[in-house]
Amino acid sequence: MHDRVIMLIDLDYFYAQVEETRNPSISNKPVVVCVYSGRSEDSGAVSTANYVARKLGVKSGMPIVLAKAKLRNTDAVFLPVNNGLYEEVSARIMNLLRDYADSFEQVGIDEAYLDVTQRIGGNFQDAAKLAQTTKKEIKTQTSLTCSIGVGPNKLVAKIAADIQKPDGLTIIRPEQIADYFSPLPIDHLIRVGAKTKEKMQTLAINTIGDLAKYDVQKLIDVFGKTLGLYFHNASAGIDNEPVQERGEAESISRISTLKEDTLDLSFILEKTNQQCKEIHAELEARTLILRTVGIIAVMKDISIRSRSRSLEIPTNRLDVLEGVVKELFEKFVTESNLEFRRVGVKVSGLAREQKNQKQLTSFI
Repeated sequence: MHDRVIMLIDLDYFYAQVEETRNPSISNKPVVVCVYSGRSEDSGAVSTANYVARKLGVKSGMPIVLAKAKLRNTDAVFLPVNNGLYEEVSARIMNLLRDYADSFEQVGIDEAYLDVTQRIGGNFQDAAKLAQTTKKEIKTQTSLTCSIGVGPNKLVAKIAADIQKPDGLTIIRPEQIADYFSPLPIDHLIRVGAKTKEKMQTLAINTIGDLAKYDVQKLIDVFGKTLGLYFHNASAGIDNEPVQERGEAESISRISTLKEDTLDLSFILEKTNQQCKEIHAELEARTLILRTVGIIAVMKDISIRSRSRSLEIPTNRLDVLEGVVKELFEKFVTESNLEFRRVGVKVSGLAREQKNQKQLTSFI
């Protein structure tokens, strides 16, 4: 577990940034996305704000009335949350990120962990290149920026992602953990809230470095065995928790290297049709149906591209799978000026086929 390479993708001020992409004219203004209670015109709380508003003192959870007071002399823009839009954009990005990972774990509408150890052979230098490629792909597909942290585990990756925002990239190798962690305020650690921070400060623990030096038995005496051990290990950057999907359907994928780099659709489909047959056989054997069909392409310059489509009715039909893959690649090939090096097919949104369950077949 000590030579893993984990990435945390954190979409910058997500709700507000999505609103900025919809209306670029507001990008340089304070933008505040609010949850309105409906009791009065300004009742409710701030959900998130862009960095222009944050620099003027606006924070998540702040009453809207107070946020408006802080921005009284500005041309601030206050908007209601648009959950449907944010979920749609998030889903597109999360589907994209899954194709970059050996293992994937979404931890919020705007955050996800990617275990990329096998993909980049445990090489942190290659992890930096992959992170840059990921940032570029998200920007290209959605016009959004993100901050990425890379480390040997989830805890380190999370702290790394918070170091440079927005649009940051921080890589913390195992041998760099102490140097990065020591000066950070104690509340940078997960599970250190306001009350725990106050208690630690009474023990003269103000930084992660202070915590790392503190006697573990005394931590157990104060916080209990489970939390005391956690704080002791976390201060040293120790975290063996795996990256794994939470409550999401698994996926099945196949990817292969083409005999030569090409933009020839028939050559590509010859490979992907075989992949579809293999995936279909596994779906049949496990009595699974799929909701989403995706394609993966590694281009001549080693950049990774992906496209996907969700079906209205789940199915496990081979002709539907091959048909969607063909349509996705047809469009992709016409839009690409780079040849394809590797191609793949991925199906997700899997579920057990229930007896009498309607499939796409029932509507044709």
